[in-house]
Formats: sequence, C-alpha cells, structure tokens
Amino acid sequence: MLNIFESKGNLIVHSKEPYNAEPPLDRLRSAFITAQADFYVRSHGNIPQLDADEHRLVVDGLVERSLNLSMTELRTCFPHRTVTAVMQCAGNRRADMLQVAEVSGDPWAPGAIGNAEWTGVALSDVLQAAGATDNADLHVAFASCDEIEMEGEGRFLYGASIPMAKAVSPEVILAFAMNGEDLAPAHGFPLRVVVPGFAGVRSPKWLSRITVQAQPSDNHMQQRDYKMLPSNVTADTVDWTKGVTINDMPINAAICEPSPHATLKPGLTTIRGYAVATAREIVRVDISGDGGRTWSLAELEGSSPWSWTFWHASLDLSKGEHELVVRAWDSAGQTQPAAPDDTWNFKGYLSAAWHRVRVSVV
Repeated sequence: MLNIFESKGNLIVHSKEPYNAEPPLDRLRSAFITAQADFYVRSHGNIPQLDADEHRLVVDGLVERSLNLSMTELRTCFPHRTVTAVMQCAGNRRADMLQVAEVSGDPWAPGAIGNAEWTGVALSDVLQAAGATDNADLHVAFASCDEIEMEGEGRFLYGASIPMAKAVSPEVILAFAMNGEDLAPAHGFPLRVVVPGFAGVRSPKWLSRITVQAQPSDNHMQQRDYKMLPSNVTADTVDWTKGVTINDMPINAAICEPSPHATLKPGLTTIRGYAVATAREIVRVDISGDGGRTWSLAELEGSSPWSWTFWHASLDLSKGEHELVVRAWDSAGQTQPAAPDDTWNFKGYLSAAWHRVRVSVV
C-alpha cells in the first residue's frame, strides 16, 4: 500500500494492486472537462488488457432475442450519443470520515470524481434491439472482464446492476470514448457503462455482458458491498440484506484551492472548488473563512445536466489560522450535513459533510 501523498504521474496513488489513484485537487479544478490523465481510477481487481477487434458484448436474459455484438457492430448499428457527466466513487472524501473513527477502504480525498464527455450508444437502444421491455420491476445486470479476489469470496468477475427505470433513461450509455478519445485501459477500454448520477460502482468498466432479469445482480459487489449502513454497524455485525443499495449520490462540495495546510499572505484570497448534486441543479454555494460561523456567497461558474458546478469566492483573510469551509445547496433546498459524524459508517461511503481546509496566513 502506498502513502496517500506518494504520486505517480499526475495522480496520487493509494494502492498499486488493485490500482487506485486520484488527481491533486488543483489539477482536478483546472478544467471543467477532466482529462483522462487526470481522471481518478477505481479498480477492484486487475486492469484487463483487451483487444477491441476480439471483444464481444452479449445481451441476454428476459429479452426476445439474444445479441452477440462486436465493437464494430456496436459502433455502426446504433446512433452515437455524447453525454457530459460526472463519475464519482461512493467513497469520495472517505478520508474525512477518518476524523471520526476508522473506516475500511482507500482514504480518498475529494479527488475520486471527474467530469467527462462520454461517447457511445444509448443502453436503451441496445435493450430495444434485443426486444427487452421497459417493465420497471426488472433489473439490468452488467458483467465485466476484471477479475477480483477477496478473502472469503475467492475469485470472481466484477458485476453490478441498475433498475430498468434508470437503464432506459436517455443519459445512460455504453461508452467507448472519453473526451473524444478511445477509453484508456484504466478507464474501461474498449467498453464501459456510464450511469450519470449513480455511484461509479454502477458504471462497470470492461463490459462483456448485459442481462435483463427479475432481480438485482447476485454479484458480491451488488449484494455484499456498496450499501448505506447505520453508524452502529461494524464489519463483524453487518447484515448486508438490511443495507440500502447506493445508487444516487448525495449533494456534495469541496474546496480544491488553496490546499490543506497552505501558507498564504494576508488579504484577498481566492477559493475555488466544485459542487455536485444528483439530477438537481446547484443553486448556491456558501464559503466561510472562520469554521462556519459566518458565510459568504460564492460565484457559480455554470454547469450542465449530470455535470458538476465550478465555483469561486474571494475572502479577506487576516494573519493567523483559518478554517475554510464550503457547503452547497440544490434546487430542492437540500444542503450538506455539518460534520462527518452525522453520516459516518464503517465502509466510509457517501462522505458529504461540509468540506473543511485549514490554512495559515502569515
């Protein structure tokens, strides 16, 4: 396991096997569309080295006709669609929960997120070609080529599922390109699912099979992980059947500049960051320079559906220690909890409390 501050290229590497890494926050905030080189990588197993000319996508289950498509057929038989959307790990900002108590998993800072232009074909078009119904009681399960090894579970291929109602939404695509380029191997080459608004776990990379079925996927990743759990549950007492499957991600915001423990000069200081809300618009971002006792409005820089919102603010900081804090509001009047204690869970999922950055002004 590598130290959180050990970098490889543009990314801060949390682990080599499986490979998990996130960008420094100033690089993440430098562009509205996140370059592949600056995009976080979340792997549960190996990164398959696949040949696009040999790769096939099978569609089966509760369909009128099974499909077995080459990448060429997928690209030529269905209209292309591009969606600008955030991809975010359910463990984004997990490190903040470590302030409360130990959690399992990599200590992600706020960089386990990125915003890209995804190009591919609509999942709904492929399901329609297979003669699947849009019955809301059904589920669409995905199987991938990456092999995972877990203690007590042995080896298995990655899998997950989403409800049919989401699967047929126009924003959900089977992507083969990212920002106008072929997907890099670490980002799912040659084919991945993109489910905007849902946790990244529901957007499998290296996709090989789609199955329409009456129940959610029985894969470990669907049934015994990535669920909302109460704070009194531990790894020893967890009953996964009582957890709530994590799909939609909560409203969140983070300060990307200045960095934690930065040394600044007195006077006006520019604070920059991002905010994101599932299927809703960010309408307000508040910034504080005194730990949340007083607030100022940040200026929003615009966004697009399923994307994030960049914001910036200027604070007049005097000499001394300051705790910068940010919170966001969405179009439904929802905002973030004040402290990570409010949502702590032993898996460290859905960390969305006010983001705090301590700086020194000298």
